[in-house]
Amino acid sequence: MTDRPCYLILAPMQGLTDAPMRDLLTRIGGFDECVSEFVRITHTVHSRAAWLKYAPEMAHGSRTPSGIPCTVQLLGSDADNMAVNALEAVRFGAAKIDLNFGCPAPTVNKHQGGAVLLKEPQCVYRIVRTLRDALPAHIPLTGKMRLGFEDKTLALENAQAIAEGGACALTVHARTKVEGYEPPAHWGWIKKIAAAADIPVTANGDVFTLQDYLDIKRESGCNSIMIGRGAVIRPWLARQIKAYENGGNTAEPAFAQTLQWIRLFVDLCLNAPGGNEKYAVARLKQWLGMMKKAEPQAQALFDAIRTLKEAAAVKAVLAESAKQEAV
Repeated sequence: MTDRPCYLILAPMQGLTDAPMRDLLTRIGGFDECVSEFVRITHTVHSRAAWLKYAPEMAHGSRTPSGIPCTVQLLGSDADNMAVNALEAVRFGAAKIDLNFGCPAPTVNKHQGGAVLLKEPQCVYRIVRTLRDALPAHIPLTGKMRLGFEDKTLALENAQAIAEGGACALTVHARTKVEGYEPPAHWGWIKKIAAAADIPVTANGDVFTLQDYLDIKRESGCNSIMIGRGAVIRPWLARQIKAYENGGNTAEPAFAQTLQWIRLFVDLCLNAPGGNEKYAVARLKQWLGMMKKAEPQAQALFDAIRTLKEAAAVKAVLAESAKQEAV
């Protein structure tokens, strides 16, 4: 273990860590970087409007409103068209590009994207090398992978392909595609990969609590940690981790504080480009459905708004809950 300070990255999660959620979680604090939901690259070249739909941060120095850098993630298998699109993303404001070799979604894998590429390390290498050669030297290129598709036999080879292709860093989700999100995450494998790949490695998978963070750091040997579902379930988790690392107060906030973040999230969704009432209400229900695993009060809120469809009605329930929490 090195003495480097911890570096926390908010994971890209399709349909979950969209721009409003990235905005909120980076405002709460603790994260050093976030990554956009993947932008799928097929046969087209995306317009500026399309890029900004996925990563509106690109129009603001590739940073969230709180100033945290946002990396743009690409997913695809056509190396040449991915390179063309990456150059367009840079032209429209992307400051860093990440390549997705880990998405387990069947639809994505069926179209030769995400984790299915891990069956062919030579394809992984070709994609990374093509983009590295095309991109300006000052634009960092990174990759994110799982341990494999069906098994882990090619884990080290894939990591080396990403490194040798020219990526400057690698994030490893410590499961195969087949393992999905089922526990456990195999953190020890990340240590093997870090030893085999001559680039910095970020550990990812099953960080839901401060203790999980300490365990993944110890078992992986990594100081850079990516947090996904845990940051949504416990929105204060990254801030708590940073407080621990800095010798500060690690107490979890009262639900009254979490409720303020919940109310802000609704407004962020309503005011987001393309945001509307249906989107805001659906996103809040999704979030509360996850948060209730850690916050009993979130279950009560979820039950209270479950049948509501109008944002005004939802906001009224939240306002009443805030009054009760303040008593």
